[in-house]
Amino acid sequence: MTHMTINPSDNVAVDLKTGHKVAIRSITAGEKVIKYGFPIGYATRDIAKGQQVHVDNLKTSLSDKIVYQYRPKLPKLQPWVGPEIQAYIWENGDIGIRNDVWIIPTVGCVNKIAERLSNLTGALSFTHPYGCSQLGEDHALTEKILSGLVNHPNAGGVLVLGLGCENNNIPEFKKVLGRVNEKRVKFLNTQDCEDEITEGVSLIQELQAYAASFKRQPVSISHLKVGLKCGGSDGFSGITANPLVGQFSDLLISAGGSTVLTEVPEMFGAETILMDRCINEEVFNKTVKLINQFKEYFISHKQPIYENPSPGNKAGGITTLEEKSLGCTQKGGTGPVVDVLDYGDVVTKNGLNLLNGPGNDIVAITNLTAAGCHLILFTTGRGTPLGAPVPTVKIATNGDLATKKKQWIDFDAGPMLQGKDLSEDLFQYIIQVANGMQTANEKNGYREIAIFKDGVIL
Repeated sequence: MTHMTINPSDNVAVDLKTGHKVAIRSITAGEKVIKYGFPIGYATRDIAKGQQVHVDNLKTSLSDKIVYQYRPKLPKLQPWVGPEIQAYIWENGDIGIRNDVWIIPTVGCVNKIAERLSNLTGALSFTHPYGCSQLGEDHALTEKILSGLVNHPNAGGVLVLGLGCENNNIPEFKKVLGRVNEKRVKFLNTQDCEDEITEGVSLIQELQAYAASFKRQPVSISHLKVGLKCGGSDGFSGITANPLVGQFSDLLISAGGSTVLTEVPEMFGAETILMDRCINEEVFNKTVKLINQFKEYFISHKQPIYENPSPGNKAGGITTLEEKSLGCTQKGGTGPVVDVLDYGDVVTKNGLNLLNGPGNDIVAITNLTAAGCHLILFTTGRGTPLGAPVPTVKIATNGDLATKKKQWIDFDAGPMLQGKDLSEDLFQYIIQVANGMQTANEKNGYREIAIFKDGVIL
């Protein structure tokens, strides 16, 4: 077999060597091109059977404004009692699958101090350029993301490292953080001490001793929160890695766990599928707002809403945003949508959650981390070394990538092209990661953050 037809109603198939589309019947100019059983645009000229379908003869059909209606098609996932994982149970009842000590700067001015302390102690530092000279909502969003990192359950201890004169100074940041466990979270204002390195090392050693007092214990997998992300997608993403992640999402939700789907611009064109799965009209309305507000964000900056896919996506066989979105949203499986979170919000409900935020890889993985995800499933057809503060499981859409970039890739979904069922293999792999097995990004030390910026810099 050299081509795969995904849905019986499709008029294109996927070339299993390249990931690009070919017409499986004649398509006339103006006719809808169908993939995954849905339109992915229209033919700009006649396309003969067997001809490649791509940017020279296919164009998006999407428009800026759409009136949505709630037409619920609520799926029913069969509940089951999932296996246990070995995790840390903290004093507040949260569970973590890692027990690291994190250094979170309040402001970019202390980044190098954070990195130096990390080198001296082994604590993980997460630097960023913000925390000062920001105004209003833009500043508040920085505080929300940093707060989510400080409170993240994979951190057994956290040093909040400040300067002293920044907008996001420690006293102000504490108002956002709320009440914290003083044994788990320490604060160091570097302008206030004579030797910030000696003081920082001492505080980190206290945090490391506190974190070391906790040991892994068996807990239900229902406590697990998993982020869903794709980056560097190709023509195979929507038929291997993304559906595989969707199968995992359904299994985890059925066992009482939570998954989080973000990248709102990559829902455009497939948003009605998610809207129809909203558990009630309130969640539906929040999803409509999620989509429309992100469209308005593009419009407010006088940018085209559908300037997507990326050059790498196109090289991998993806032509239109509809096509990309229909593939991307498969990571959310078939489960009901239980909640819609704003940027910087934390997951509170079991089930499939939608999270406001852009598709940019490093911003998205930071967003998922701040939302409380214990790990992230990151599918890729082109390859990327990027890692979040939490374990970031890279799932290759094809075997060539998995072989070429084995130092980046954790799991190969390529055998699905030959019909192999990998759902149980991935589920067991995630259990091993939850129990402490390091992912490639952890082994490589590739962990970083980026905060969504939309405001004035003073």
